[in-house]
Amino acid sequence: MSERLPPAIFLMGPTAAGKTDLALELARALPCELISVDSALIYRGMDIGTAKPDKAVLAEFPHRLIDIRDPVESYSAAEFRADALQAMAEITGRGRIPLLVGGTMLYYKALLEGLADMPGADPQVRRELEARAEVEGWQALHRELQALDPQSAARIHPNDPQRLIRALEVYRVSGLTMTALRQRQAVENLGAGAPGTGQLPYNVAHLAIAPAQRQLLHARIAQRFQRMVEQGFIDEVERLRQRSDLHAGLPSIRAVGYRQVWDYLEGNQSKAQMQERGIIATRQLAKRQFTWLRSWADLHWLDSLDCDNLPRALKYLVSVSILN
Repeated sequence: MSERLPPAIFLMGPTAAGKTDLALELARALPCELISVDSALIYRGMDIGTAKPDKAVLAEFPHRLIDIRDPVESYSAAEFRADALQAMAEITGRGRIPLLVGGTMLYYKALLEGLADMPGADPQVRRELEARAEVEGWQALHRELQALDPQSAARIHPNDPQRLIRALEVYRVSGLTMTALRQRQAVENLGAGAPGTGQLPYNVAHLAIAPAQRQLLHARIAQRFQRMVEQGFIDEVERLRQRSDLHAGLPSIRAVGYRQVWDYLEGNQSKAQMQERGIIATRQLAKRQFTWLRSWADLHWLDSLDCDNLPRALKYLVSVSILN
């Protein structure tokens, strides 16, 4: 049946792997339109530290789901899924192929598999959890989650505050863990004869790009962070700090790189420490992305350093019936 579904392409990979460059090559060669899958690129005014494509690139190759939120606003995986599905439907309706590119693996998973119904956000509970983290540290909250919901704790890194708070919030609001809620919904779906509820109605080709040697990716990460600083990353964060409605606890400001520069501007570390910690945090992000990708089914890998990735990608797309 999959051959009857409209085609879509996922182009995944760790940060600094070269996803955007390959996406632009594919968009030049194929009738594709781009959709960003990046939880930081959604924010307006956060351009340098997110490695957002520049205005010239976006003019030639518009990306959906870039610059759709102010940094004071939140954006959930459920909101992403709804927005991405709408964008994909519009692209498919024009007879073109949605090309989704980015490294926010939770968004890909939500889009591919759907999401269990979860309780809405509770600002009071979130404030209480953030206040606890300020005093006790994120490790203490992760230990609490480990005791309540070991399966969610295994998926959520202690240094991922947004998802950690969400998992504990769900338990406090509903009295059930995320794992229990997902299991209950799966049972209900089966009982209703709808085991495929929420699954993506597309024939998806899964591409990933990264350097074959991990140390090469680390070098690229360090070079890119240094380049961001030279391009005015610190000034960009300073402009955000001047806003009275932004603070270090927001998801936007907790983005990798931004929280380290913010901390530097608060006087809590030197510039050299900021750069070192920013690079380390970016490496940790890449490690988490690799962890997701290692368990991804039907994934076709490309080496960032190969000079023939476009023909390799096109050959793969033909093999999985994305292209005739």
